[in-house]
Amino acid sequence: MTDFRIPKPKFFTTTKKGHLTLLASLQSISTRENYELKSDLNSEYRDRRKDAIKKVIANMTVGKDVSGLFPDVLKNMQTEDLEQKKLVYLYLMNYAKTQPELVILAVNTFVKDTDDGNPLIRALAIRTMGCIRVEKIIDYLCEPLRKCLKDENPYVRKTAAICVAKLYDLNPALATDNGFVATLQDMVSDSNPMVVANAITALAEINEASETKDIFVINITTLNKLLVALNECTEWGRIAILTALAEYRPVDEKEAEHIIERVVPQFQHVNGSVVLAGIKVVILYMRVIKTEELIRQLVKKMAPPLVTLLSSVPEVQYVALRNINLILQKRPDILQHEIRVFFCKYNDPLYVKLEKLEIMIKLANDKNVDQLLSELKEYASEVDVDFVRKSVRAIGQCAIKIEESSERCINVLLDLINSSNTMSDMANSKVNYVVQEAIVVIKDIFRKYPRKYEGIIPTLCKNLDALDEPEAKASLIWIIGEYAEKIDNANELLESFLETFREENVQVQLQLITATVKVFLKKPQKSRDIVQQVLQIATTDCDNPDIRDRAYVYWRLLSTDPQAAKAVVLSEKPAISVENQSISGPLLDELINHISTLASVYHKPPESFLGRGTFGADAVQRRAIEEQEEESRESPIQEQVKNENLLDLDFSDTSATPTSANPPSAVSPFSESTSTNIDDLLGLFGNDTKFGTTANSSTTPAGSSATTQSNALNDLVSLI
Repeated sequence: MTDFRIPKPKFFTTTKKGHLTLLASLQSISTRENYELKSDLNSEYRDRRKDAIKKVIANMTVGKDVSGLFPDVLKNMQTEDLEQKKLVYLYLMNYAKTQPELVILAVNTFVKDTDDGNPLIRALAIRTMGCIRVEKIIDYLCEPLRKCLKDENPYVRKTAAICVAKLYDLNPALATDNGFVATLQDMVSDSNPMVVANAITALAEINEASETKDIFVINITTLNKLLVALNECTEWGRIAILTALAEYRPVDEKEAEHIIERVVPQFQHVNGSVVLAGIKVVILYMRVIKTEELIRQLVKKMAPPLVTLLSSVPEVQYVALRNINLILQKRPDILQHEIRVFFCKYNDPLYVKLEKLEIMIKLANDKNVDQLLSELKEYASEVDVDFVRKSVRAIGQCAIKIEESSERCINVLLDLINSSNTMSDMANSKVNYVVQEAIVVIKDIFRKYPRKYEGIIPTLCKNLDALDEPEAKASLIWIIGEYAEKIDNANELLESFLETFREENVQVQLQLITATVKVFLKKPQKSRDIVQQVLQIATTDCDNPDIRDRAYVYWRLLSTDPQAAKAVVLSEKPAISVENQSISGPLLDELINHISTLASVYHKPPESFLGRGTFGADAVQRRAIEEQEEESRESPIQEQVKNENLLDLDFSDTSATPTSANPPSAVSPFSESTSTNIDDLLGLFGNDTKFGTTANSSTTPAGSSATTQSNALNDLVSLI
């Protein structure tokens, strides 16, 4: 049987790659096509006009400019077809700013539609009038808005409530003088929960934008209305009500318990944002509660919904994990028995894995540390380098956090080092990032537990040649200097770095200077040559002021009082620890107030990435123009440069700049300039006969400066 039905026209097609494209007839809009659309928009046939409007909206959706058809589309507003009316209203909202004069022609239709018998059309009209952000239409908005706020249909009332917030954003005085804000405050007591939710949303936005911040204040009557509407509105309404409750401060403990009792059922909601908003209210109100038993019950109730959030898609998991990270810093006991749910899966994205690692460290204790170490050892064999590094570091954090597990952590790290070396030998490659990260971690363990695991030092020193990362080199050099008396060839190990001292990273250079001085103080006879070389290179050949200053300080300290040098350089180091709170207390309290928002994901206060107030598209565009104008203005320095004439400069004048026959690079490190600088440094401490110089050494003849420098180094060694 033949089907004679006329197929509906298709305006979009989706390619296999998923890109939204127009049909071939709509890919390029020419003058002829605009003329055809204009002709169809003015056709006497209803179907042709409707199809033409759909084509216009299709072009507008993909970014084509169809603003020239504004008058013709505007003529099709007065229709009984709800679908066509929605399309025309959508076009008006998009192009109203480009045609502000012609928008006035649509006012009569808007006003007429607000009196329509269909509540959908009434709500559509008042919503569109609120979205058309043109100042000329504001005066015509007041009367229709006043009628819709009192409409018998709750759908129209809830739509009009949002329209009040939009009007306040454009003209606060007009919204206040016409009593719209006061009407909105009365709508909080509406019988319909969705109207209550939208009224709260609008009042919260208005209150944030107002200067007095007293437009939306929750009292006992309002509080009861909110709690009644909480279980009956949609998820967006629940989020709005819970956010308002989070801003409220209970009068006493009894009231806090009552509110928490009404909020706890929201933990079972399917929407994760509702769950997090409910948890935020409970955590904030727990500050008022003093009963320990009730607090334990609430903590127990909050664990299951947080665990449930981790069964969502990766993007939602990440948001949940960032919020859980904050909650655990405030209430570490919430998920203390749920560490298994944070174990990484093979298909988890890297950003989810890294966040889970951080949370697992916070949940680690002496009861679950064995299970955690087994899991972390498996992660260290993964392919992703960043994840492996974080896993190795997590093992070290477990050792520092839990003293009973330190020996097990050391054994795990040694196993990783040995297995990594074995795999590198088998593959004939240098995949040694596990070894380097393990050495960095073991250095921290040595700082936490000094003189406890010295037996593993020979194993670490065997990997000296395989290190190529600055942090790993610096860590092993620190270990060599700290335990030089336990290492027979400590000076030989440090000498291997002297040839490349000038090319090493600053971190390695600083650590090498300190380690060399430590070895010199512990083994003066074997390391006198190396300390001379290191201090000489650091003070004469290095441009970095931090390196030179450290070398000069050690030099002066050794030359003045060797016993004081031992007391300073070889003193006991303070033990390190793992902080459960990576965020400071005041900032953490502020971020807890913003759970389930962007601030809880960024771990930054809202003002750090939002600025003052909420910026709309118009404000952003105006701000961009202002910044361009500011950049275009010439600065005083540029104006001064412009007024100067470079041809007036006399480069042949040598009176102000001393010249030398030798280039700077040809100056000897033992020249008069170098000797004078060192002597002046030592002269700050008064007369000093140990270096053969005095505070007045700047008058020393140039011929004796090299001898003075050599005598100073020899005298340095002879002190000990």
